[in-house]
Amino acid sequence: MQKLLGVNEPDFGYILDSMVLPNDAAVPVTTFCAPRVEPEVAFLMREPLRGPGLTADDVMAAAEAVAPALEVVDSRIADWRITLADTIADNASSAAVVLGDWIPIHDASPLPDTTATLVVNDITVGAGQGTAVMGDPAVAVAWLANALADYDTTVEAGQLVMSGSYTTASLVVAGDRASATITGLGTVSVTFE
Repeated sequence: MQKLLGVNEPDFGYILDSMVLPNDAAVPVTTFCAPRVEPEVAFLMREPLRGPGLTADDVMAAAEAVAPALEVVDSRIADWRITLADTIADNASSAAVVLGDWIPIHDASPLPDTTATLVVNDITVGAGQGTAVMGDPAVAVAWLANALADYDTTVEAGQLVMSGSYTTASLVVAGDRASATITGLGTVSVTFE
């Protein structure tokens, strides 16, 4: 995603309860402006995370479970010609999150070793390794908790945190069905009506 947006650093936004959709949801495409989907790992936190100085091991120790997820990213700016400032102003371009089944953290595959496959309408449009997410999806969550420390903010127990994408984001339109399979975690899908 950093390559897609032409930036060299992550950004972050908030996931509101109203943005979370169940697996196999059907959502009107008119809910969005120019939606794209991307495969990620969702973390459910059992304990709070407060930086600075957190590591992937700290994240894994504080996590209750992980799940395969599809983030629906969106942009109000024509043709996705956005800069880092634009995506920050637009809540990190986050519009919705579709969650698969939660896997207890002790049953999860080592996340750097996982592979995500992104499929739209039965065509594979992207694949990536867990290492594409800052070397380890848990490292991305640690980065977030450490970055939030600058704002005196903690990732709280019970909160959902997204890792960042394994692949570039794929555009979707009405009638599309998107799914992501992450090895060792399962599959999640959404249909755009």
